[in-house]
Amino acid sequence: MSIKVDHITKYYGSQTALDEVSFQVASGEVVGFLGPNGAGKSTMMKIITCFIQASSGQAEVCGFDVNKQSFEVRKRIGYLPEHNPLYLDMYVKEYLDFVARIHKIKNRKARIAEMIEKVGLTKEQKKKIGALSKGYRQRVGLAQAIIHDPEVLILDEPTSGLDPNQLVDIRSLIQEIGKTKTVMLSTHIMQEVEAICNRVIIINE
Repeated sequence: MSIKVDHITKYYGSQTALDEVSFQVASGEVVGFLGPNGAGKSTMMKIITCFIQASSGQAEVCGFDVNKQSFEVRKRIGYLPEHNPLYLDMYVKEYLDFVARIHKIKNRKARIAEMIEKVGLTKEQKKKIGALSKGYRQRVGLAQAIIHDPEVLILDEPTSGLDPNQLVDIRSLIQEIGKTKTVMLSTHIMQEVEAICNRVIIINE
């Protein structure tokens, strides 16, 4: 089992963001994580990716506990947050090299070249990230999420704000990635779920 969530609860002060949530995602699945705004989707994704801790309950990724073995979880997970946090003053190749160094990737140049081609950034690779369109910034975000070849990919609203052409490109890319990895993505777009996902998990209240 790639992801196992068992009775996760999260409080922000007196507000309950997640209330006893449990689910599992099997290896190789592409799963849509659906729900209205404020349902707790991003909070759950942050717990799974070790950005924040749950108030109670347990979560595991590839058999590793997100609280007790967070470094092992982070090695095996790729994460694209809803608000793609990029260094806008860095060049595309420079940024991917920075991420590759963090992950201590060997043969960095070859891996960076592979990622640039895979996500369709060949023509943009020598530009500063700040000069890229939203669609190309999302591609950079996807590249950083998969550069270390993680087993599990967590994508929070990966196509938010994209134009129709960019939507098609990013969906195709996610489908391609989903052939070899476990993917969990949140979205409000039902056509996207139908096009990409094998299964859905719905969260509400």
